[in-house]
Amino acid sequence: MSRFIYRMQNILEIKDKMEQQAKNDFATANLRVMEEEEKLQFCLNKRSRLENAGRELLLAEKLSILDIEENKKLVAHAGEQVRAQTIQVRMAQKKLEEQRIRMQKAMQERKTQEILKEKAFEVFMQEEKAAESKEIDELTSYTHGQKTDNDR
Repeated sequence: MSRFIYRMQNILEIKDKMEQQAKNDFATANLRVMEEEEKLQFCLNKRSRLENAGRELLLAEKLSILDIEENKKLVAHAGEQVRAQTIQVRMAQKKLEEQRIRMQKAMQERKTQEILKEKAFEVFMQEEKAAESKEIDELTSYTHGQKTDNDR
């Protein structure tokens, strides 16, 4: 019995490497999204703390206009940071989606190559069985022919 050699094995290996790279890129993009969301949460918490401090300034017995104005500016700046960070989160999520699509495509291509390899192996096995059957038939014919020659 001969050995099965898939003639497009190198393509299958390349597709496998491309899939691994796409998975790594997806994982990196996912990590980036989590980091950006964490930064956004930090900005939201900071703005919330500043707003609470502003309320306390307004409820204090002795009002300080300068402190209240400074707090308003800090709250406004924190709001800008939240908006900017929200944009960063959306961009990271968009990149993550692009990487997910790329990964899915790479997985599909690899699976297609594996299916082609399985079909090629099935054809190889059928050819091997046919060759083996032919060999058995020839051996049987030869053996049968030898017996009839000996009987004469």
